[in-house]
Amino acid sequence: QVQLVESGGGLVEPGNSLRLSCAVSGRTLSNYQMGWFRQAPGKEREFVAAFPWTGLTSTSYADSVKDRFVMSRDYIKRIVYLQMNSLKLEDTGVYTCGADLVRSNDTSTWRDWGQGTQVTVSA
Repeated sequence: QVQLVESGGGLVEPGNSLRLSCAVSGRTLSNYQMGWFRQAPGKEREFVAAFPWTGLTSTSYADSVKDRFVMSRDYIKRIVYLQMNSLKLEDTGVYTCGADLVRSNDTSTWRDWGQGTQVTVSA
């Protein structure tokens, strides 16, 4: 099992940026996919971005965040980041980090989850 702890959420105005962090601990990550997800008030959790912890497979992004969000990793610190730029009101939600051996846009298939961090975009 993988333990995940998110941080970096907060209140930000539209158009600004925010960087989320997901500290990863537990077992070896070499075969794992890492993902970011979000859940807006009254809505289902949705896929945001994902990539393999190691390897050359490209990052996949939801269409709604493509060209605005960038997912990255620090191998030594074992942290996964989500750089969020040009934030919009509709980006508001609880952002959660996930880990699983298989990458999928279907959130129900991911096994390990963090507790989430709140991002509020408001003028």
